[in-house]
Amino acid sequence: MSGLDLNCVGVKNPEVTFKYTWRDAVLYALGIGAQADELPFVYENTPGGIKVFPSFATIARGIAFPRNMGNVFFPRFIHGEELIHLHKPFPSSGEVICFSEVTDIFDKGKAAVIHVKFTALTKEREPLFDVKSAFFYLGAGGFGGERGPKSETLTPPEGVEPDFSITYKTTENQAVLYRLNGDLNPLHIDPVLARQGGQEKPILHGLCTYGHATRAIIYGLCDGDVSRFKEFKARFTNVVYPGETLITEGWKDNGRYIIQVRKGDTVVLSNAHAIVE
Repeated sequence: MSGLDLNCVGVKNPEVTFKYTWRDAVLYALGIGAQADELPFVYENTPGGIKVFPSFATIARGIAFPRNMGNVFFPRFIHGEELIHLHKPFPSSGEVICFSEVTDIFDKGKAAVIHVKFTALTKEREPLFDVKSAFFYLGAGGFGGERGPKSETLTPPEGVEPDFSITYKTTENQAVLYRLNGDLNPLHIDPVLARQGGQEKPILHGLCTYGHATRAIIYGLCDGDVSRFKEFKARFTNVVYPGETLITEGWKDNGRYIIQVRKGDTVVLSNAHAIVE
């Protein structure tokens, strides 16, 4: 079982407070590729305060990562899926009360799949966002548990042009910048450790790719209005190296959009959807 404690399922972890300023919001915006002409997201003197990209939720929830899963070996954790749901836009600065709960652990044989829900409230205890994350814990399967339900399969309609398509080129130092938001895993900066991890060189954070996609959704579907963004879910399918170009595409589908992110012909975020107003 690799130290995984199944008794953690259904147990609410203690509340923690995430405090941030406009500088943190701007650092995150730059980490997901925002440019100088995106003033509402990078300039503190924007009327009404700067806007915050909705995927900042992936940073805020990090402080509440569950610590009750037992004696686990985190290098064997692989991020499988991420869903963010916004109840209201982030203020330009403030405090977020966040807590987590392991909702399910499924047995996939060679790995356990751990589902975690993060709940965030404003200082006034009003709902702010929910995040649902799925992680593969390699080597922790085979404990006789349920395999779990199959996920809905979302694929772009064949032969249909996307309703929007936005291309962003990541920079060579994208991971170096993004890691300052709190994910200091050396896999994303140390060439030696990256090779030991099976990569030819340091890779981009999956949540950085996710942030680029969120930024594309804000401009491609919301006309830059963060209040229109409600939900984004994606599966991490392939690695991205800093300097590669990301193409985010979306197809309207019964009140939502099917989303796909690719580098060339290689899909890096799949089985994805976005909900906007």
